[in-house]
Amino acid sequence: MNEKRLFTSEAVTEGHPDKICDQIADCILDELLAQDPMSRCACEVTCEPGAVHIMGEITSQAEVDYVACAREVIRNVGYTNPEYGFDDHCNITCSIHAQSPDIAMGVDHAFGCEEDLGAGDQGMMFGYACSETGNYMPAAIELANGLAMQLSSVRKDGTIPYLRPDGKTQVTVEYQDGKCCRIDTIIISAQHDPGITIKQLHSDLQREVIDEIINPDYMDDDTIILVNPTGRFVLGGPAADTGLTGRKIIADTYGGYARHGGGAFSGKDPTKVDRSAAYMARYIAKNIVAADLASQCEVQLSYSIGVAYPISVSVDTFGTGALVSDAALVSLIRQNFDMRPGEIIRELNLRKPQFLKSAAYGHFGRIDVEFPWECLNKVNLLRHAAQSVVGQKKASSC
Repeated sequence: MNEKRLFTSEAVTEGHPDKICDQIADCILDELLAQDPMSRCACEVTCEPGAVHIMGEITSQAEVDYVACAREVIRNVGYTNPEYGFDDHCNITCSIHAQSPDIAMGVDHAFGCEEDLGAGDQGMMFGYACSETGNYMPAAIELANGLAMQLSSVRKDGTIPYLRPDGKTQVTVEYQDGKCCRIDTIIISAQHDPGITIKQLHSDLQREVIDEIINPDYMDDDTIILVNPTGRFVLGGPAADTGLTGRKIIADTYGGYARHGGGAFSGKDPTKVDRSAAYMARYIAKNIVAADLASQCEVQLSYSIGVAYPISVSVDTFGTGALVSDAALVSLIRQNFDMRPGEIIRELNLRKPQFLKSAAYGHFGRIDVEFPWECLNKVNLLRHAAQSVVGQKKASSC
């Protein structure tokens, strides 16, 4: 067959303006949960040259200094120099109010099941996993995130001292007959101090970033490497582009390789199914692939506001399913995973502070931090359940 196709995914560093906003929102959420695990939070942040604005709905018994949270994030990211046009002494304003009582009523008591939490909103959420990499992630987004993390690492540890916090990476992977076989293109845009030549930047990033992340077996003489294609990237971060929470949802998830329901994650407490159900869908899909029931799996969950049980559960293994059909997988999911919001929170331990770490470099497939939704504790259960279905079919046909 010898079918060739290319696929590209993008990632950004923690100094990207949108990611600064995501991190501030999730820092606030973590501080709320640390004091009051039942906190309700829907926090949005925007940043611009010299200023940050925090807004949204928060209902909590916690006493959190939102401005201090923002300054801590900005400082930890590396915006401490006024020459950058944005730093930790910028102007910060807040506009916070309580969660709507109409929404709170539906979340506190689910329709038709008063003891349950209802979903915080309607919508659909997707989770995906594949056997393409050891972390059950598509190769392009895993490599793009790896390059972005390494770019920040060599800046922070002083290996490349002239780098500044903002940056983007992009990786194009070539597939032959559905298998990842080589890297076609790598793009790195890295913010830097004035006076740095492209030649020096290209050499340093090749040695300290690309060579550290990309397996040379996947590169050849035809692999294209582009570093700062415009030739200069001195002005960056919020001084160059306004940032906003929730604008990097594709980089946050699967790099466009799988579908996305549209809801952002950062700044939302786990009663918001945009976040918690997307984590559950990834948890389900990953365990299915790890159980060798498919080499690709996409799970869709959908909810109605104020209702506990999902409205629909859908599975697509893209023709890679083994042992049982996609329809049978839906039955196995319903039998072995409780997808009510309250039970998702319990199963994945989502009331504890942990979300700031997810706000940059992706929410899935991480190797630098252990998230409960990445756990593979359902593999044997699913494998045995699928084998039981096969056994029952054989017995009924005799």
